[in-house]
Amino acid sequence: MKDSIFTVISNEKIAKNTYECVLEGDTSHITAPGQFVNIKLDGFYLRRPISVCDVEGDRLTIIYKVVGDGTEKMSKAEKGEKWLTLTGLGNGYDLTKSGDSPLLIGGGAGVPPMYLLCRKLVAEGKAPTVILGFNTEDEVFYKERFESLGVKVIVATADGSMGVKGFVTDAMRGLSYSYFYTCGPEPMLKAIYNASESDGQFSFEERMGCGFGACMGCTCKTKYGNKRICRDGPVLEKEEIVW
Repeated sequence: MKDSIFTVISNEKIAKNTYECVLEGDTSHITAPGQFVNIKLDGFYLRRPISVCDVEGDRLTIIYKVVGDGTEKMSKAEKGEKWLTLTGLGNGYDLTKSGDSPLLIGGGAGVPPMYLLCRKLVAEGKAPTVILGFNTEDEVFYKERFESLGVKVIVATADGSMGVKGFVTDAMRGLSYSYFYTCGPEPMLKAIYNASESDGQFSFEERMGCGFGACMGCTCKTKYGNKRICRDGPVLEKEEIVW
């Protein structure tokens, strides 16, 4: 875990209320897909926890949705702006359990961490299938980016405006997979838990005070005792989850 200055290289809108921001700085503490960073914005007491979408060299890519004053301020950031950023947070996904044909399922703001995970799995010679879930077509992003990795991509939209009509669980029907990884809102995660036919890992979204386990504000109950989503998670194994 390290707190350091990152410089905004680009900050562009890529879908409805959704922005892709590329930052430059010390990425050495980001060691696994599924980790997150905590960004300090001037004028705001609490930092903004954002999933890592991709890391290449000293470049860090994040994707965020404008949902409040903090992310609204982020959307106005221009090239050269500097953010104090805490990196290397969270446990990330364990790739050793993937098998040869893992299934990756991202819903909305849960899509970004699937990209780095997918890229790492492909580099290991695995053949992932990716399901991307959104409400409508104008919210869809990164479909082509995933396809450029040479993997099968299935888009599901709740209103049927693109891809499979319905939820990610509708897109899961009939698929064969060795293991699964997922990130998204809790109702989606619970539905995947009930519909899945293999073991898997879930990344939970949670409001956080500190982001590194000190405040205990994101504690949840598991079969193996209480865990802090920010430090012991955000990734939990299917077998340990208590709904």
